[in-house]
Amino acid sequence: MTDQSYGDPYGAQHRQPQPQPQPQAWPGPQGYQGYQEYQDQQGYDDPYAAQQYTQQWQGQTWETQTQPPVYAPASPQPEPQPQPQPVPEPQGQVASPEYGPATVGGNARITDAQRARAEGRSPIIDPGMQPAALTALLGLLLAGAAAVGTYALLVPLVVLQAVTAAGWFRLNGMWPARQGIALGFAGALAADAALLASGRSPAAILGTLGVWVLLALVVQLRSHADPDERMYGLMATVAAAALAIVAGGYLAAEADAVTVGAAAVAVALLARAVPLPTPASVCLALLAAAGAGLAAGAMTGLGTPGALLGAGAAACALIGHRVAAYDYPSRFVHFTAGVALPLSAAAPAVYILGRALT
Repeated sequence: MTDQSYGDPYGAQHRQPQPQPQPQAWPGPQGYQGYQEYQDQQGYDDPYAAQQYTQQWQGQTWETQTQPPVYAPASPQPEPQPQPQPVPEPQGQVASPEYGPATVGGNARITDAQRARAEGRSPIIDPGMQPAALTALLGLLLAGAAAVGTYALLVPLVVLQAVTAAGWFRLNGMWPARQGIALGFAGALAADAALLASGRSPAAILGTLGVWVLLALVVQLRSHADPDERMYGLMATVAAAALAIVAGGYLAAEADAVTVGAAAVAVALLARAVPLPTPASVCLALLAAAGAGLAAGAMTGLGTPGALLGAGAAACALIGHRVAAYDYPSRFVHFTAGVALPLSAAAPAVYILGRALT
């Protein structure tokens, strides 16, 4: 029988197992090198060899799997404290918001006048007794100075014109507005100088007013503000200059008319400050002004027509008083515009009625 060699599939079970060399520990710095030589002899790939030439990432890494959140142990809760209870709003009052609705440019704060309207109150606040007392004092100074002479009248008149220019700008919310106040006051001084130079001719007032309107226009055109702001500043400057210049009408009027009209305005403003309903207060002020005009007319030689002059001057003064009380003005407005506007607004009536009645 021929001897043929075939692979014995079961021969591996009858072979004697060969002892495998056991790896030994390689302590010290030579450990990894010895381990590497052993792996090369056995034909195994070293999984750590590639890491010798791989750049190690030292930064922050991200987990590829979502880890469950770690919750801190709950701290013991303190004992319940009593919470303050909200105070209910009184019935009958309308809650007014402190700020207006949201806009692109931001939340604009509502004004005091808007809050007053929202709450059903009037946005008009009369100046009161103290400004009225100052108006009466300034009016009596004008009346007494007019009886002394022209240059004596000039002193309280200049004070009136300065307060008029400042009060008008503050009434319109423009403060400090030094340039506009200075321009309006300079126009008043120019009108006074023109009156004295022209023999107290009223044409000096009109001429100065026209020149100052053009001057205010030129000043505002040179401004770098927004067009709307420049227009608002122009109107305020022209109005302040006009009021301060028109107050120079006391210098152009007859001395007796100035005495009667200024005294009547002083009494009318004191009567208007009496805490009465508005219609009753206005009637009382006009009657008091007519009586004061009648008394002053008897003292100056103007006579009975002094009552008509006093009532007319008081009517214009009450208009100025109303303007100074509009739209929730501040206390500073009351002591500037509230004092000066009644006397400045009465100047044209004093001049016209004084010329007509004398």
